[in-house]
Amino acid sequence: MKILVINGPNLNMLGTREPEIYGTTTLEDINNSLVEFSKTISDDIELSFFQSNFEGEIVEAIQKAKGNFDGIIINPAAYTHTSIAIADAIAAVDIKAVEVHLSNVQARDDFRKISYSAPNCIGVIQGFKTDSYKLALLGLYGCLK
Repeated sequence: MKILVINGPNLNMLGTREPEIYGTTTLEDINNSLVEFSKTISDDIELSFFQSNFEGEIVEAIQKAKGNFDGIIINPAAYTHTSIAIADAIAAVDIKAVEVHLSNVQARDDFRKISYSAPNCIGVIQGFKTDSYKLALLGLYGCLK
């Protein structure tokens, strides 16, 4: 089972970016932890990782996933609240996707309470810091197996 993990803008800054909100764990640490966690679920899980600060690159990564991946875990970051293009790309590829956020976006600024991508995903996991990714993987795996 091949799963693409996509991270959006500024997530490459994790570890130093607003640690009171996002913690001190780096994106590389999250990715490594997710690989280790995947082994506890199934030896059949193959993870690939992609991060970009550019909306068009994220759209292209989603489009290229069609026919190459069974599922997507995506943290669109700020594009969650602004990008119809990413939402449309998720809908267009017809791959099960889970939206993930480190913080509880519903408890933050009002503009963060709107997600354009969530309606095209099978679920949203938020607020569990780095464990949000693990929960997303567990849920996605359960829907794909």
